[in-house]
Amino acid sequence: MNTYNNALTASGSGFGRALTDNFLGEAPDWYKLTIALFLIVNPLLLFTFGPFITGWVLIAEFIFTLAMALKCYPLQPGGLLAVEAVLLGMTSTDAVYHEIVESFEVILLLMFMVAGIYFMKNLLLFVFTKILIGVRSKTLLSLLFCGVAAVLSAFLDALTVTAVLIAVSVGFYSVYHRVASNRPHHQHDHDHNNDDHVVEYHREDLDQFRSFLRSLIMHGAVGTALGGVCTLVGEPQNLLIAEKAGWEFMEFFHNMAPVTMPALFSGLLTCVLLEKTGVFGYGAKLPNAVREVLQNFSAEQEQKRTTKEVAELWVQGIVAVILVLALAFHVAEVGIIGLLVIVLLTAFNGVVQEARIGHAFEEALPFTALLVVFFAIVAVIHQQHLFEPVTHFVLGLEAEHQPGMLFLANGLLSMISDNVFVATVYINEVKAALAAGEITRSHFDQLAVAINTGTNLPSVATPNGQAAFLFLLTSALAPLIRLSYGRMVMMALPYTLVLSLVALGSVIFLLS
Repeated sequence: MNTYNNALTASGSGFGRALTDNFLGEAPDWYKLTIALFLIVNPLLLFTFGPFITGWVLIAEFIFTLAMALKCYPLQPGGLLAVEAVLLGMTSTDAVYHEIVESFEVILLLMFMVAGIYFMKNLLLFVFTKILIGVRSKTLLSLLFCGVAAVLSAFLDALTVTAVLIAVSVGFYSVYHRVASNRPHHQHDHDHNNDDHVVEYHREDLDQFRSFLRSLIMHGAVGTALGGVCTLVGEPQNLLIAEKAGWEFMEFFHNMAPVTMPALFSGLLTCVLLEKTGVFGYGAKLPNAVREVLQNFSAEQEQKRTTKEVAELWVQGIVAVILVLALAFHVAEVGIIGLLVIVLLTAFNGVVQEARIGHAFEEALPFTALLVVFFAIVAVIHQQHLFEPVTHFVLGLEAEHQPGMLFLANGLLSMISDNVFVATVYINEVKAALAAGEITRSHFDQLAVAINTGTNLPSVATPNGQAAFLFLLTSALAPLIRLSYGRMVMMALPYTLVLSLVALGSVIFLLS
């Protein structure tokens, strides 16, 4: 009998240990314990201090899961926090659904546009390899990445441009990683996440190459914010603000220009200075060994490129032109255009097997799910009126002080929350004030500019505020180049300070 009880006890303890091990999988034990404590403490906070305090604690906890993205993908711990918030009555499933519907165009974009870029990766790798090999100056190359990302984001969408940068960088990295691991180029199943086979004398060059790609990708990511703030189609909240203000494309650009043009110039100047000084993690050069590998790869690809592959590149180029024109003229929602890209590229390049098509969605769909979880947190912010005290304070100030304070309030809140949500809250409040006759139309225009620039520029400080930054942080590229939440914040810091100060000064002195 004792033997049976001991066996049962051992079995029970083994089962309990298995449950503990399975919880959040390979995440560190301290991380698992922290998430468990969050889930235990939140109900106690709710019943002790109420939903307002608990709501702010929940935001901090969710930010923690984003900050630890390289320890555990935020979907699972963030999802548990969101589920608990619904169960505790801090928001409802209807409210979450409403937030999702309000941002459905962003979800469509992630589902289809990012997948469409996947089928264009050979063309992108071909073009950017030529640029990378041809431009030897790291400063000029960085300026080119930042400037091109800004121009593209002004007419396309920042997430689309970020997806291009990620696809290109992963392509570069995988090419050299194969060589560093003594694997042939034609080996398609090479795991570039695993450094076990990297030859010792390649490790230093690989680390420098990671630093080189980190700096390029961050310059490009900031570039998407610099360009995205300028035009009506650059960011989702721009469309919302333009709709409330009744601005067309050129009118939007003209009204934003007193703030966005100085910010663009100062951002590009910051890019140059960061590369020249080598501070904040910038300045790494492309190692000669890596350049040689990429040159050899390019030459090898040129030699063995078949007529069929040339035809594929031409198709990708033609579809790229269609993509740019369709987005520039906004012929449909971005996600629908992405689906068009998928259909055209797969149909004319012979990709007709379901398994091959499925690979294109592997990068974006986990992030899409994470974004839906994020909308649940936004629903808590909305239902518990967490930003309301700030709103009342700003709109209670003297009229001449409101644009600058509104910029600061939007900027600070966009660093920790979704900038689309922040912009929605404030533009609705300002529109209501205009409708009630509390402010003039010219003052409304000033406040609208402050809201748009405030949600777009200071939000580069963290991945929380910019969807493109969050997409980059949780992409397959981030662990390859060792781009953590903390490192991203540190590398974005000089841009945050410069853009915020220049834009704030422009809002205060140039809009009045």
